[in-house]
Amino acid sequence: MRISVYTVGGTIDKVYFDARSTYEVGAPEVTRLFERAKTTFDCTLTEIARKDSLELTSQDREALRTRVLADDCPLILITHGTDTMTETARALAGITGKTIVLTGALEPARFIDSDAPFNLGMAVAALQTCAAGVYIVMNGHVFAAAQVRKNRETNTFEALD
Repeated sequence: MRISVYTVGGTIDKVYFDARSTYEVGAPEVTRLFERAKTTFDCTLTEIARKDSLELTSQDREALRTRVLADDCPLILITHGTDTMTETARALAGITGKTIVLTGALEPARFIDSDAPFNLGMAVAALQTCAAGVYIVMNGHVFAAAQVRKNRETNTFEALD
């Protein structure tokens, strides 16, 4: 199996700086997490941006869409910040012949109690089992991208009615 991974930043890649008591988006964590999990599939990683998802622009989303369209790999994994993940999923709608899964984390992957490894594992499983289309994988669920929202009060993703 071969998958293409695209990273745009978000909490999954954030680094905490004690001196400033702030987070900044750092280098992608996906490769390290895959190595730690001893995965055996082929993976290519392309970094599109290092931004909090609230800072992503329509130009960033268009650049991502262009790269995904040009990619000959049918399995696409995108790590993304959770606040605007659904907007990016909408920007990818209509791409045919590919299974595209967006995931992220509510705590940085560098934190021991992060949900990043679980979400990433679920995302890889979704790539292998879902039909072509765009999906969001968070909180132990695989959602069709057009049928999910982030509930900011509970800090979870939930299906739309």
